[in-house]
Amino acid sequence: MSLQTINWKQFEQVELRVGTIKRAEEFPEANKPAYKLWVYFGDDIGIKKSSAQITDLYATSDLIDKQVLGVVNFPPKQIGPFISECLITGFHSDDGSVVLAVPDKTIPDGSKLS
Repeated sequence: MSLQTINWKQFEQVELRVGTIKRAEEFPEANKPAYKLWVYFGDDIGIKKSSAQITDLYATSDLIDKQVLGVVNFPPKQIGPFISECLITGFHSDDGSVVLAVPDKTIPDGSKLS
């Protein structure tokens, strides 16, 4: 595997923030199994919506009040009838399921990864 390098200025342009999932719903219109999420990223950013393919390991009820890491400065993306405004991050396991990237301690919503 060849990794492309970036410089510090490029990394700083990615707005990777912590947010708390406030609402989670099934997304039956999605092409692949997914949930609709509403994530609060602090007062400065507010709530952003995301479509997340995390149905293998998480139930919607497990997600409420869970802190996650999200990229909040991607342009909005139309996914079926839903507009996704941020990317919730995670890791693909060997079986293809997605494990969410989460902070191991509670921190203020909106905090930027550094």
